[in-house]
Amino acid sequence: MPENSNHHKVIIIGSGPAGFTAALYTARANLKPVIFEGLQPGGQLTITTEVENYPGFEHGIQGPALMDVMRKQVQRFGAASLYQEVTEVDFSKRPFVIKSYDEVFTADAVIISTGASARLLGLESEKKFMGYGVSACATCDGFFFRNQKVIVVGGGDTAMEEASYLTKFASEVTIIHRREGFRASKIMLDKAKSNPKIKFLMNKIVKEVIGKEEDGKKIMTGVLLEDTKDHSTQMIEAQGLFVAIGHKPNTDLFKGILDMDETGYLILKPGSTFTKIEGVFAAGDVADKTYRQAITAAGSGCMAAIDAERWLETQAHLHT
Repeated sequence: MPENSNHHKVIIIGSGPAGFTAALYTARANLKPVIFEGLQPGGQLTITTEVENYPGFEHGIQGPALMDVMRKQVQRFGAASLYQEVTEVDFSKRPFVIKSYDEVFTADAVIISTGASARLLGLESEKKFMGYGVSACATCDGFFFRNQKVIVVGGGDTAMEEASYLTKFASEVTIIHRREGFRASKIMLDKAKSNPKIKFLMNKIVKEVIGKEEDGKKIMTGVLLEDTKDHSTQMIEAQGLFVAIGHKPNTDLFKGILDMDETGYLILKPGSTFTKIEGVFAAGDVADKTYRQAITAAGSGCMAAIDAERWLETQAHLHT
C-alpha cells in the first residue's frame, strides 16, 4: 500500500448528516476517515434555519448548528475535514484515486455522501428569502406556517404531496403550475383536488418573491406571478413559498462509473450501502429519493460505515 500522507483507509466524499455519521462510526473503528466537505460544508441542512424533527433536540436546533455539533463530534474521534471539492475519481483500480483541484488522494474504501440539491427557480429574491418564507421541504418547515397562506410551485407528485401535507398547518395552499396539464399521478392529483384548502393557478410562473425587512428580520409577504400565455402579471399574498420541482442528486462526478437511475440517484445492492464497485459505498440523499430526511441520511451513514469497516476486514484477511 502507498505510504504517502495522502493515502487513507476511508475517504468520505460529502458531509451532511450521512457523511458525518459515516465519519463518526469509521473514526471510532480507528479507520481515521477523511471527509471532503466540498462547496457546501454540512450539506442541505446549512440552508435550513430551524430543525425540529431531529431526535434528541427537545427545543429544535438551527440546521448549521446541528452540522457544527456533528463535525466537532467526529473530529473528537480523529476524523479530519478537508474543505476541498472532489473534481475526479478513479474507481477502476485499488487503491481508489480521488482528485481535488489541488491534490491527489488514494483510499482503500470510499463512502459517497454527496447528497442532493433541491431544484430551485433560480431567482435572486428566492435566494434572499430562503429560510425566511421560501423552502424546498414541506416536512421540514410546514409547521412554521400555521394559519398562514402558502404557495407550492410544481406539477408533479412532489408538489401534490407537499401541498396536501401543508394543509395540516396552512389556512390556504395555492399550487402554481406553468402549464395546463400535470405530471403528477392521477391518485395524487385527485387527492389534492378534493382537498378544500388547496387552490390551483395554472399557466403561471413565479417572477419574484416579495418581502420586507423589519428590525433586521426578513419577512416574505407574497409573490409576483406572470401568465405564461399573455404575460400579464399579478401579485398574490403569501407568507410561504415551497419549491417542489424535484431534487437532483449530486452525482455528476460518478456518471459512467457507478449505476444510477434516470434522475441520477445511485443504485445500491438491496439491503446494503454497496454500489456496483466493491469498496465504494453510498449513504444519504445521494441514493435516497423516497425519504430525504436528516435522520434517514444519518442512519444510512451508520450503515455505510459498518459495511465499509466489515469489507475492509475481509480484504485484510485476504491479503494476510
